Amino acid sequence: MKNPDALLSVVVPVYNEEENVPLLTQRIEKALEPYRFQLIYIDDFSTDGTVKALNTLEDHNVHIIELKKNYGQSLALAAGIDYATGDYIITMDGDLQNDPADIPKMIEKLETQEVDVVTGIRAKRKDSFLKKIPSKIANFIIRKTTRLDIQDQGCALKVFTKETAKELNLYGEMHRFIALLAYLNGARVREMPVNHLPRQFGKSKYGLGRTFKVINDLLLILFQRNYLQKPLYLFGNIGLFFFSLGVIINIYLVIEKIMGEDIGTRPLLFLGVLFILVGIQLFTIGIVIDLQMRTYYESQHERPYRIRKITRKGAQIPHEKVAGNQPSQRS
Repeated sequence: MKNPDALLSVVVPVYNEEENVPLLTQRIEKALEPYRFQLIYIDDFSTDGTVKALNTLEDHNVHIIELKKNYGQSLALAAGIDYATGDYIITMDGDLQNDPADIPKMIEKLETQEVDVVTGIRAKRKDSFLKKIPSKIANFIIRKTTRLDIQDQGCALKVFTKETAKELNLYGEMHRFIALLAYLNGARVREMPVNHLPRQFGKSKYGLGRTFKVINDLLLILFQRNYLQKPLYLFGNIGLFFFSLGVIINIYLVIEKIMGEDIGTRPLLFLGVLFILVGIQLFTIGIVIDLQMRTYYESQHERPYRIRKITRKGAQIPHEKVAGNQPSQRS
């Protein structure tokens, strides 16, 4: 590294990874032995012995964040990033499929190319067909709808500059598009091939239901990219289209009426009136959402998660000042 005194923060969300955390800790210790680092585990309310396994780790680099309930991987990741104090923040999964030995090479690429994010490409991915196909579809859509040409959005192994990671706003299944979110915030993103190992212990948390969540979150990101600061442009344009179509239909029917035709029972009359009402409603929705966006940008939000406790070397650390536990302050 350019700065040998730089601190690395490795952020690892875990859920029911009792057998994996001891091995993962050993691998991270070995890979980052020459560096100063903190290893931050965020337990997302595991139902097995994950917390016990974490607390038995005798390592002064390990920090353990226990969430009060199962919030999902995105908010667990957000809690770890908020807590992290490193100059570089590394994210990875807790299932042993990411190889910590890739981290030094990714840091070197980030520094030499002067970028903000380096994300991995799982060239020889050891996952099931069920996980690969939705991922390929999402990657294709992102490449076609944005200027971010990334082959593998779903790789959890990423290295961020501190400033880039702290600007992220994660929720839902947004952790799968974390590189895209950073890019939309103005970050410079590069990718490089990394190792991908088969799962040894535990079960994959991925199911078919999550595919639909991923698609919904992707559509939300695309909406935010194009219309977050100007939602009236989307809803207003659609509303004007329906309103104009309804007006045209009703003008046609008025002409028919003048020519002596009976229009009172014609379905086209109801369709024209419906289009006008829908158009007005969509335009109104656009105005309301536009006002809400102004409130969003002008207000200060508290983090949408709650921490039970933070432990380091078996001692509980006060966490009132962690972002997720601070009350919202309004200016």
